[in-house]
Amino acid sequence: MERNFVLLGSVLMFVGVGAGAFGAHGLSEYLTKHNLGATFETAVRYHMIHALALFIAAWMAARWPGALTSWAGYLFLAGIILFSGSLYLLIFTRIKWLGAITPLGGAAFLAGWALLFLAAWRN
Repeated sequence: MERNFVLLGSVLMFVGVGAGAFGAHGLSEYLTKHNLGATFETAVRYHMIHALALFIAAWMAARWPGALTSWAGYLFLAGIILFSGSLYLLIFTRIKWLGAITPLGGAAFLAGWALLFLAAWRN
C-alpha cells in the first residue's frame, strides 16, 4: 500500500507541477481573458496539497498499517480527481454543472484527513 501511495503521489506531484507551469505560462492569456485564473490556481493548489497527503498516507500506512490509512489515501486520490479534475474540466469546457462535482472532492479530502486523524488516534 505504501509503495502505491508513493507512486501515485509522485505522479500526481509531477502532473501538478506541470499543470501549474502550463497555467502560468501557456494559459495565462486564456485564464485572464475568461477570468478563470483564481479557479485554476485553486485546482492546482488542492491538487498539490493532496498529492503530498498521499505521501503522508504512505508514511502512516507503514507506521500504523490498517484500513483507515488505506482509505485515507484512496479518498485523497478521489478528492484530487473530483475536486481538481472537475475544476480543470470546468475551465477548459466551460460547462457550468461541473462545478457541482467539486464539493464531492472536498468532502473526500475532509474524510481522508479525518481517517488519518483516527488512524493516529487509535495507534
